[in-house]
Amino acid sequence: MEYRQLGGSDLQVSALCLGTMTFGEQNSEAEAHRQLDYAVAQGVNFIDTAEMYPVPPRAETQGYTEAYVGSWLKHQQRDQLIVATKIAGPGRGFAWIRGGPRIQRQQLEQALADSLTRLHTDYVDLYQIHWPDRYVPMFGGVSYERASEREAVPIAEQLEALADLVKAGKVRHIGLSNETPWGVSQFVQAAEQLGLAKIVSVQNAYHLMNRTFESGLAEVCRHSGVGLLAYSPLAFGCLSGKYLDDPRADGRITRFPGFGQRYLKPNVPAASAEYVRIARAAGLDPAQMALAFVRTRWFTASTIVGATTMAQLQANLASAELGLSAEVLAAIDAVHARYPNPAP
Repeated sequence: MEYRQLGGSDLQVSALCLGTMTFGEQNSEAEAHRQLDYAVAQGVNFIDTAEMYPVPPRAETQGYTEAYVGSWLKHQQRDQLIVATKIAGPGRGFAWIRGGPRIQRQQLEQALADSLTRLHTDYVDLYQIHWPDRYVPMFGGVSYERASEREAVPIAEQLEALADLVKAGKVRHIGLSNETPWGVSQFVQAAEQLGLAKIVSVQNAYHLMNRTFESGLAEVCRHSGVGLLAYSPLAFGCLSGKYLDDPRADGRITRFPGFGQRYLKPNVPAASAEYVRIARAAGLDPAQMALAFVRTRWFTASTIVGATTMAQLQANLASAELGLSAEVLAAIDAVHARYPNPAP
């Protein structure tokens, strides 16, 4: 397993990170522990979770994921692992989380305290804002609409509260998720102007059918020392080829109808079919090719992989050593030119 510096931090994270959002919904506690044991045995030292998990989010299961990770973590050598979690943002109807989550000081303090309790640890290595307090188009939205703007906690105020959590020793580093170039720039500038803790990462969707990070965000992160934590590298399984072989194959799209709308857009089937064709023609597993593509981009600090079965996890982690030939990369770019970002 390769290890990489996470942004401007002192963290050396595994090139593949174990994502846990299925724990508590599709995976039992025992299954979660088996996944964690296996991932660590393969060299993974980086585990990502969130207070709102599992997904799809429900009041009845909220917090289960962190609790499952925590019941495993308390038996591990804590300083050998890098644990990341996130505070939920507003605007998505999660009334069961503190009456409606916001990124303000009192809620940050409460959210972190609750996460630490569930995780059975007294600190997290990376604490992230799951999505902005302000309005931004996300989770499939592509156009900024002025009419959707809402009152938001000032970024400087959010950063001051996060910096105090770092000073208190409860958080080692801070990061963002589902952010825009403007948002990342504002957090970086506020930290410089106020002398506060700087963000070291941004966790955004990035995969063969969503390469939007490569335009604005890649430049901002390059010059700001911010690393990408790429989530959904398999586009909800679309890039594995399983839905092409069987449209009713078991997966998040078929198990949770209406969920993952960004992967049901018109050009997704055609684009995914082309990427799967490239992989199979080269004698590669389609999922492993998709993961290798994300892992080998210069701006990717770590690629977040998740699985519901051990077979999936084993195959995903086996991609850690896979390189892609110039011919395969050229074929990928040709498909991207024909079907640019069909699932942003």
